[in-house]
Amino acid sequence: MNHGLDNDHQVFFYEQDFYVLSNFSAFTLQWDGRRFDTSEAAYHYEKFQGRPSLQELIRTAPSAHEAFWVARNNRRHARPDWDDCRLVVMLEILWAKVSQHEYVRRKLLATGDRQLIENSWRDSFWGWGEDRKGENWLGALWMRLRGNLRAGDPPPVTAWSNRWVQP
Repeated sequence: MNHGLDNDHQVFFYEQDFYVLSNFSAFTLQWDGRRFDTSEAAYHYEKFQGRPSLQELIRTAPSAHEAFWVARNNRRHARPDWDDCRLVVMLEILWAKVSQHEYVRRKLLATGDRQLIENSWRDSFWGWGEDRKGENWLGALWMRLRGNLRAGDPPPVTAWSNRWVQP
């Protein structure tokens, strides 16, 4: 069944039926030996390695949106290599989410061969952005994981590089 902009070739996640693929969806995960309410919080937690008080503020934020804003307001304190490693970090977090939640795994596989697009008008890096010409990295990483799941191969996450995961 298609919702909103979904069609036979594309799935748009941010809301609707495939909201589970959004980092803001309420699926807890174990990450770095800690519990996170959302993959959004785990992602921003990683951004501030070496700043444990800021990491804990993000981890315990009452919502994914609050974790996002704490990170945004402190971006000047982000680890210096963040732009170089953020795709690999996100990939590892998504793998943790799909590995820890059978429902997320089933929903991901239910997308078939359709292109996955984060339907965010705000973000042209992770989503397709306001002009619908964004990079859609979140969709690209989910499609990469979907392929690994279908093949029965867990992705060799630690061996992946930013060049390797390009869509």
